[in-house]
Amino acid sequence: MDNIEFINIWKEQNLKIEKTLAINKLLLKEIIGQKAESALKGLVHLKTTGIVAFAFYLLLLGYALFYAISNYSSANNYFIISVSAISLINIKGFADYIKHLAWTKNINYDGSIIEIQKQLSRLQLSIIDHAKIMCLQFPFFTTFYLSDNWFPKNVGVPYVIFQILLTGSFIYFSFWLYKNHKLENLNKKWFRNLIAGSGGKPVEKAIDFYKEMEEFEK
Repeated sequence: MDNIEFINIWKEQNLKIEKTLAINKLLLKEIIGQKAESALKGLVHLKTTGIVAFAFYLLLLGYALFYAISNYSSANNYFIISVSAISLINIKGFADYIKHLAWTKNINYDGSIIEIQKQLSRLQLSIIDHAKIMCLQFPFFTTFYLSDNWFPKNVGVPYVIFQILLTGSFIYFSFWLYKNHKLENLNKKWFRNLIAGSGGKPVEKAIDFYKEMEEFEK
């Protein structure tokens, strides 16, 4: 067998290998797409249920705020300010859930891997930002029940100190959570568990599936 024949045989075998790899890649992409879509079904269910819950909660907050303003007195100031802040934050959360649901449903699993990864990364970052903003409402749950009819003038110093410590600790806790809601903390279990309630887990699974594709290509 001369060199030319050997080279031709080598080229044929190489072509067969490339075709096999291309087919395997196509099949793997299809399987991963199905697995990712299946994982994100949980996110679709979570966001759909969350949108209904947010709508109901916002109606309750809106009614309470309307009633407090309609029957205004200075005794309602703490309540109005606290519930207004909670409402604004939850309106943002409601809008985020609608956006996340739309983004999830618009993912084209037959499209390019890079584009799908970009969409999933954008979704993941938005979920982290959503959870980050929602943390800011916590301190207001320690002030909505106060009234200047009895606080601070008609309570003892121990209660005033308790209230200051309570609200201060929630402010610190909210600020700490706000600062630590970042992509770099995804390798920490506590953070993954924290954003799981906002849909972080299904998206992380889908992203991991597409990392398998990258490993195959390597």
